Parts: sequence; structure tokens; C-alpha cells
Amino acid sequence: MAYKVLVVDDSSFFRRRVSDILNSDRNLTVIDVAVNGVEAVKKAKELKPDVITMDIEMPLLNGIEAVKQIMANSPTSILMFSSLTHQGAKATLEALDAGALDFLPKKFNEIAKTSGDAGSVLKQRVLELANKKVGRIPRTSFNKESSALKTSRSTQSVKEKVPLDANKTTPRSTSFNKASGNTYKLLAIGTSTGGPVALQKILTQLPSDFPLPIIMVQHMPAAFTKAFATRLNSLCKITVKEAEDGDSLKPGCAYLAPGGKQMVLEGKESNPRIKILDDDSARIAFKPSVDITFGSTSKIFSNNVLAIILTGMGSDGRDGSRMLKSKGSVIWSQNEETCVVYGMPQAVANAGISSLELPLLDFSKAILKEINYK
Repeated sequence: MAYKVLVVDDSSFFRRRVSDILNSDRNLTVIDVAVNGVEAVKKAKELKPDVITMDIEMPLLNGIEAVKQIMANSPTSILMFSSLTHQGAKATLEALDAGALDFLPKKFNEIAKTSGDAGSVLKQRVLELANKKVGRIPRTSFNKESSALKTSRSTQSVKEKVPLDANKTTPRSTSFNKASGNTYKLLAIGTSTGGPVALQKILTQLPSDFPLPIIMVQHMPAAFTKAFATRLNSLCKITVKEAEDGDSLKPGCAYLAPGGKQMVLEGKESNPRIKILDDDSARIAFKPSVDITFGSTSKIFSNNVLAIILTGMGSDGRDGSRMLKSKGSVIWSQNEETCVVYGMPQAVANAGISSLELPLLDFSKAILKEINYK
């Protein structure tokens, strides 16, 4: 049976275009459309779609307010369409905060180089979200302490086929028992779909005197990363900033890789610096890429890194995590039940790279215990 989709947009052209793309996949069917937020809330409750695609700017009730009402009354997986502007970034982050699970640029040429590729990306994202069973949850406001992410994946979940690396497996624990005794000089985090909320939940629980620098790679457009870093900085006790070329890593500061570029580390372990690189290569799918950042990190910090792979589509981070592990660093990953998409964490788990798999809300306390924070 095909997954049911509700398309919400005030543009008849865009509604038709999205509907045609989704209906071309035999696993998806657009059951109805809505022209504003009020209709979206009403039809979400009546039709119970598996996924809703949602515009932000609409008459009567905008997309952000519609998401809040839908998540309060009839929780549904929601994919937002956004403009790649600073204001679009701020609105999209508010929608994710309200409960939306993912977003895509509204201009299809900003999703992929060809309309066919853009359509494929859209269908893939909707299929991934259709496999989420979204529970009724309170708003995870950026201005309040995190609450539990009460979501579980369908038993019919489409799992990415990641080969098991039999040569380099690590026994994996699913609960934090005691600190390993390792010495750390850096915390590194990689994530994609579902990452903005996941990062917020972890970072807001870290103390202002957190003793390590933090580097973060979140798959996100260039227009979004500065707005995201600014927003996190206003809510966290630690400092959060979009990484800039030449930044020196300082304890208690989190550096977010800028969208559309690559972030690498250079220098020595005693004085590491961030290098931001332009990347026009078609060979590397993600800009920024977790693999590239983690790979460069392994050359500087060797065995002194605690690296975490959070929710996200695909397998970016697996190869970089393997490089870190080969130098003696420690890799953790998020468990399936609390992921929006169990792709990137599954990749490192199935490859035997991750030594610990935790629910999202357990990470902050586990990090503090592992680094022996007093």
C-alpha cells in the first residue's frame, strides 16, 4: 500500500508540480492538497496522511503555526519547503523547532542540478519520513530544556543496506555504564536529517566551562548555518559560532561547519586551527562532509577525540569515523528509536566502528561522564 501524502502550498503551480513528482512513485500517493495552514490542520486530522509537505509563507495561517497545531492534535511527519535566505533559514529552524522533521529548498534548482534529480531527492526524503511513526510530543522549544523525543520507526522501515565490516568490529553497548578512562582534547559531532533539533538537545545541556572545543558538521545549505549557529549560541551556555577560516579551537566553544564548503583542521594538536575550503567538486556529495572533517581531525588529534554520529540520511561519517577509530579515538552513535533517519548512525554501527549506541537524550550526561567533567 502506498504512503499517503498531503501537499500544502498556496501556489497552484507548486502544488501541482510536487503532486506530479510524488505520484510518479508507486510507493507514494497524494491524497489531497491544502492551500493554507488552516486547511492543512483540518485535513491532517481528517485524512491522517503519512507525510505532509508544507510551505512556510501562506495566508490565514502560516506553515510554522500550522506545524505547531498539527503536532499538538494529529502528529504527522512534516517536510518543509523553504527559501534559501537568512529569513527563510530562521523560519525553517522555527518549523523544525515546532516539530517538522526535515526541509528542502523550494526552488528545485537549489536541490539538484537537474529537475529529474531534484524530483528523486524529494521522493527519497518523503519516503524516509513516511517510515516514521510520529508520536504526540510537546514542542521541543529552543528556549526550554529538551523533552524526550518520543518517536519510533515503523516495523516496515526502509533500512539502508550498509555492509558489515567484519575486519574492524567493536563490541557495541547500548547503555553508558562507566567512563573508559581515555583522555580527550576534542568533541566532534556529525549529523544530517533531524540534526538541528538533536544538536540543540545535546548542546543546551553542556556547562559554560565545558573543557573541550567542539566541531560540528550538519548537512545544511550555506544560507542556514550562520542563522543556526547564532540561534544555538543564544540558547546554550557554551559559545556556538559558524566556523571561520583561521579559527583557533578553544575549550567551551562549538564550531559549526559552514554550508556549501568543507571544514578541515590543520596545524598541531597543541594549536589546531580551522581551515575552510571552497569545494566545487561533484565527486563529494556533501558540503560540508563529515568524512572530510573527521578525516582531517584524525591526523591532528590521533586518539584524543570523542566523535558522535547523530541522526541523518546516508552514510557520511562512516569513513571519517573509521579513520578516527584507527588512531584510537572513540566513536559513539545515536540509537535507531530516537533518530529521524537511522542512516548515518546505522552505517557506523553496522561497520563495527561505534562502541556505544545511545538514545538522544542520554548523550549530554554520558559525554560529561566520559570526559571526567567535575
